[in-house]
Amino acid sequence: MTTTLPGATTQAETGQGTLKVDSTLPRYRNQIRRRPTRTVMVGDVPIGSQHPVVVQSMINEDTMDIPAAVAGIRRLADAGCEIARVTVPSLSHARAMESIGHQLRDEGYTIPLVADVHHNGIKIALAVAPHVDKVRINPGLFVFDKPDPNRQSFSAAEFAAAGERIRSTLAPLVELLKKQNKALRIGVNHGSLAERMVFTYGDTPQGMAESAMEFIRICAEMDFHNIVVSMKASRAPVMLAAYRLIADAMDAEGLHYPLHLGVTEAGDGDYGRIKSTAGIATLLAEGLGDTIRVSLTEAPEREIPVGFSILQSLGLRKTMVEYVACPSCGRTLFNLEEVLQQVRAATDHLTGLDIAVMGCIVNGPGEMADADYGYVGRSPGTICLYRGREEIRKVPESEGVEALIALIKEDGRWVDP
Repeated sequence: MTTTLPGATTQAETGQGTLKVDSTLPRYRNQIRRRPTRTVMVGDVPIGSQHPVVVQSMINEDTMDIPAAVAGIRRLADAGCEIARVTVPSLSHARAMESIGHQLRDEGYTIPLVADVHHNGIKIALAVAPHVDKVRINPGLFVFDKPDPNRQSFSAAEFAAAGERIRSTLAPLVELLKKQNKALRIGVNHGSLAERMVFTYGDTPQGMAESAMEFIRICAEMDFHNIVVSMKASRAPVMLAAYRLIADAMDAEGLHYPLHLGVTEAGDGDYGRIKSTAGIATLLAEGLGDTIRVSLTEAPEREIPVGFSILQSLGLRKTMVEYVACPSCGRTLFNLEEVLQQVRAATDHLTGLDIAVMGCIVNGPGEMADADYGYVGRSPGTICLYRGREEIRKVPESEGVEALIALIKEDGRWVDP
């Protein structure tokens, strides 16, 4: 059996034949090929495949409580959030957004703001659009009719008539956003599909995609393209299927709009983070997604580190130190968990570095080959420091962290916390 990679230049004999390895292939870092999407500006933040994936969140304060809302947005911005969303369920909330925006700017905060509009929201959307950078609408609720428990089906004529009502209702918002050069997020939720979509396509990812495409086509026909699309569900498999369907549907029609990823209502704690990562990271690895929100039942600012960690783990953003560390085994020559925390405490402000902490020489140089610096157990009580693959010096374990800092300083890559 022979496995051949293009341009093979080295060979290694194996028990089953010759494995040919291409030593000219690029290193497997940042190899995700993102789906090409157009750039949509949200305030001064670009969303699209030519730009870094954007991390955003949503405050949970009542928008009518202007001081509390401003404080919530400030906390998000200070945590690194790049776009902040605010719920706007009424005209009074829409009017409050003007004061919120003014106060934030007076305090030096320029984070773009998104108004979240749902039930029969055209009047609210038109009122709030001048005071925000993007309006989010939910296709299942934007033109909302209370479900009829006695209805058994939708005829083709009824389906088409509802579509025309959507078009006439949405058109004024599209014209206003186009005139003001603002953005629109078409945000489908699995749990709030319109009744006619559920009757026609079922409570399915296909129904979600059809719901989004109806609104997308209206915007495109009106020559409005500042659109971001989301397809959120509380179950990762549904979310994954819906995003794949909408990406294929848009691309088939030449509508290359950016995608906003998220698993809605993911919960809290470890499981909420794992559930969000399962959905978001899977799609990002496939090249889908231009902005993300990790939806946790926790303080919104706690979502931001999770989002940036997902992006960094995939090589899509570099916003923190990347620590490489082995899981420890019987060969480990020091308390790996304790030393990793010591190294982290001393260096976690050095954005952009990769630092490896490895328990023994077996796992050390090979497994940490991509790291900028390595801290490796050499023998009991002795540490080897590496710069990339090169061993630089041996030091007593008690001096390891200080010696690592000194090495980083020698290379001019140290900054004070």
